[in-house]
Amino acid sequence: QVQLVESEGGSVQVGGSLRLSCEASLVSYATYCLGWFRQAPGGEREGVAAIDTDGTTKYADSVKGRFAISQDNDQSTLYLQMNSLKSGDTGMYYCAAEFEPCAPVLDPARYDYWGQGTQVTVSS
Repeated sequence: QVQLVESEGGSVQVGGSLRLSCEASLVSYATYCLGWFRQAPGGEREGVAAIDTDGTTKYADSVKGRFAISQDNDQSTLYLQMNSLKSGDTGMYYCAAEFEPCAPVLDPARYDYWGQGTQVTVSS
């Protein structure tokens, strides 16, 4: 069974940085895609960044140049480095996984497994 567990989020000021991590039990899977998603209060869940086992990445236009998605060498932990944070980045952040066949897409409907979510608050 796949389990995804996000690290604790946090509160930062505008312009600050934060790194999220997601522990993923994926060692038995040869091919998968992982993504980060977020949901603001009253809003819909939206894709932020995604990565596949080849290292191909995809980012939402709103975070390009500010956020970076990566995995550690043993592919057990997914990261989201968030820099130059804006108030609009506030929301609940989730990591998610989908399996073969897959592509690093930002559509939440394409992902089958989800973490419990972690809150990120950016204030001025």
